Amino acid sequence: MPAGGEGTWSPVLEKNAAGEVVRQAWYFNGNFPWVGMLLCAPVIGLWYWCTDQYIVQRALAAHNEREARRGCIFASYLKLLPVFIFIIPGMICLALATTGKVPALASMVVEQGGRMVADRDAAQGAFPMLVAHILPPGVRGIVVAGLLAALMSSLAGVFNASSTLFTVDLYQKFRPQASQHELVRMGRIAATTMVLIGLLWIPVIKGSKGLYFYLQAMQAYLAPPIFTVFFLGVFMKRLNKQGCLAALIVGFLLGAFRLAVDTPIALGMAGYENGYPQGSFLWIINNIYFQYFSILIILVCIAVMVGVSYASAPPSEKQLEGLTFSTVTPEQRAESRASWSGLDVAASGFVLLLILAAYLYFQG
Repeated sequence: MPAGGEGTWSPVLEKNAAGEVVRQAWYFNGNFPWVGMLLCAPVIGLWYWCTDQYIVQRALAAHNEREARRGCIFASYLKLLPVFIFIIPGMICLALATTGKVPALASMVVEQGGRMVADRDAAQGAFPMLVAHILPPGVRGIVVAGLLAALMSSLAGVFNASSTLFTVDLYQKFRPQASQHELVRMGRIAATTMVLIGLLWIPVIKGSKGLYFYLQAMQAYLAPPIFTVFFLGVFMKRLNKQGCLAALIVGFLLGAFRLAVDTPIALGMAGYENGYPQGSFLWIINNIYFQYFSILIILVCIAVMVGVSYASAPPSEKQLEGLTFSTVTPEQRAESRASWSGLDVAASGFVLLLILAAYLYFQG
């Protein structure tokens, strides 16, 4: 809990005249609590690295298992850089704003308790403010061009993956006789639809607590059912298709419900300027920190997947061959073991040590 605040199981949120929390439900705590970071953050990471098509399709394109593994290990080192890419500009912006050396950055900080601290809402624009007011014109153009190129590359990958999933996993299943021309046309329609949905969703993102928070929350709501199906399916051979489908549906509905609860407030719709009535069910749902709500979705998905699977017929051994740890053949184990060496283990262990060091250093 924040310093000076009291945690409770009761769904309450009490603040003093200065706006500081004095008493609140511990699951309302929005300061990245250690429980949420310990349980929810790895779920988002494993979903992103192990099940997201945008990432996985690159590993599947590798020449062999050794190259795919080493490519992932190398990418994990590169993935450490965004921590500093996010933190260092923020530290620079805070220093410049508090010292007054760049007057245009004064809006980034507010006075609190006799000292200047970062304003959480305004701080979301720290990087673009630095680009606009610190960099010289030529460098500024290069940085903006690089950002736009990276953005377009990411969006192109997302829209391509979305259209592929729609045409191959859905449309082609219902219309197996569809021609390639028809599949291409439906893929274009699917991609265009995703673009329109993205444009319509911009006001929701703008009205949230910041882009970084919004992205983390969205992933926390969408990742649990996919994570549950993938990882429980690998470790438990008794689970079946019915259980997987039920977990995906229930998890998606829970995530969609949370988004539906948050959206009117993010949009500032009439009647929701001050949120839901305090103490109401929707008020409680809206105030539960996204990491804790993600953990709740995970637990529900696990219960649904296991319950439905054991209530229905088990899959045959032939269907599971090579898909779970307990059904991998000796030949497959030997082939996989021959694809990695002590160097791969050392590289993986070192990146884990770096992650642990970052968590221990950037605490508090």
